[in-house]
Parts: sequence; C-alpha cells; structure tokens
Amino acid sequence: MRNYFLLLFFIIVGSSIQAQETAMSASEITAFKEKVIASAKTTKTIKTDFVQYKHLDFLADDVKTSGKMVFKAPNLVKWEYTNPYKYSVIFKEDQLLINDGGTKSKVDIGNSKLFKKLNQLIVNSVKGNMFNDADFTVSFFKSSKYNKAVFIPKDKKIAVYIASFELLFNKDDAQVYEVKMVEPSQDFTRIIFSNRVLNNTVDDSIFSN
Repeated sequence: MRNYFLLLFFIIVGSSIQAQETAMSASEITAFKEKVIASAKTTKTIKTDFVQYKHLDFLADDVKTSGKMVFKAPNLVKWEYTNPYKYSVIFKEDQLLINDGGTKSKVDIGNSKLFKKLNQLIVNSVKGNMFNDADFTVSFFKSSKYNKAVFIPKDKKIAVYIASFELLFNKDDAQVYEVKMVEPSQDFTRIIFSNRVLNNTVDDSIFSN
C-alpha cells in the first residue's frame, strides 16, 4: 500500500510558470480575498481532471500521474488516480478510505488533531479558501496571468511535513487551477486542474470505497 501520509499532502503543488510576479497592495489583497471567499461560498460541488507532478531531487524527471477529483460541500473529497495506476483516496468525515487497485483499506484519523488539520487544509485548498487559518502566514502576489497566495505554516507539527503551500488562482473567476506543496527538503508536489465543472449534482455514493 502506498504511503497514505504522503497522500495527505499530495494536493499541494508547485508552479513552473515564469510570469513576472509582484506583491499585492493592501487594497488588492482585500479585493482578491473577498472575490475568492465569495466564489468558495457558492461552490457546492467540483468535478475536475488533474495532472500531478512529484519532484524529487534525486530523480532526473518528475513523476507524473493523472486522474479525477470530486468535491462535495462541506468536506467530502475523492482523488482518483487513473494513470499510470488505479488508486483512489477518499476523505470522509474522520476516515481516510483507500482503494489500491482493488485492495481496500480504512484509516481512522478522528483521534489525530494533525490529520484532522491536514484534512481541513485539503478541503480548503480545493475550494481556495484558507485565508482565515491562524496556523499560516500568508503572502499575496499577482502577475498578468494569475494571482497567487503563499502559505507558510506556523505550527511546528505541520512544518515538519510542509514548508509552504502555493495556490494559483484564475484572475477571472478566482478559482484555484494549480496547487503546490513544498516539503522542507525542497522536494515538491504540483497539481494542475483542468476541465473543472462546478455545482453539478454529485451523488454521495461516489464517496464510498
């Protein structure tokens, strides 16, 4: 079974876009946050394809996987990897449901404050709304192509696994289209979303293992 600890952090991802970035002004930050929060409040479901790149310093090429992600408010998330292997992980209440090519398992994360926090981060990353999280210092940047929020963890337990989060937002609809998680080793995971569909009906049965 693949390491589910890594899966808790997989949805955090890094940008290779070489656009010129500048820091947002205070008024720009306020306007940007208001737009993202308004968008997140109206987002009840998300269906999207994704491509994930795992960068490891000792490998010449990034490890590429792809699949589909489904979100349903308030906190149901399913990541289904379809290429190059079949693998799914579901965050549901206080459980992590794993299906590794037909081999199913269940992990209870209800008694772990750390895993609960990481689950919350995953949900909020998908929705794009992490701004009120007191466990992070947040910086905001803009370019001609995107807006970016960079989250640096204050909590030492989180910082053991995550050096920073980066969320890239479309400028027009304030939706997250790319996420990056940088580890303390400077290895990183990068996920790019595409073909996003919002607020279509999503049956609860999708979140069964």
